[in-house]
Amino acid sequence: MFESLAYASNGASQGGNPLAGLIPLILIFGVFYFLLIRPQQKRQKEHMKLLESLKAGDEVITTGGIYGRIDRVIDQNTFDVEIAKNVIVRMTKNAVAGKITQQTSNNQ
Repeated sequence: MFESLAYASNGASQGGNPLAGLIPLILIFGVFYFLLIRPQQKRQKEHMKLLESLKAGDEVITTGGIYGRIDRVIDQNTFDVEIAKNVIVRMTKNAVAGKITQQTSNNQ
């Protein structure tokens, strides 16, 4: 009985298109690409554009949740942020989570 099952399964796997087993993997990769990878790359590009456009006077929020205003740009990766009156901290551009717009700051 076991020999006939093994023979039947072996014979079934020999026929057919060998690429048929790859089609589900390709479909799964396509779904992951369009639902996860591509949107993440788009958000990353937008964030990089935001970081490149930062200048003195812009209000920002850091990844730690601290609101502040860029006081002075030191170099292309570092600037001083005023988080309170006469309280200035130096941070990298990578620490900025987003730019605060006038509309956002009015809602708070």
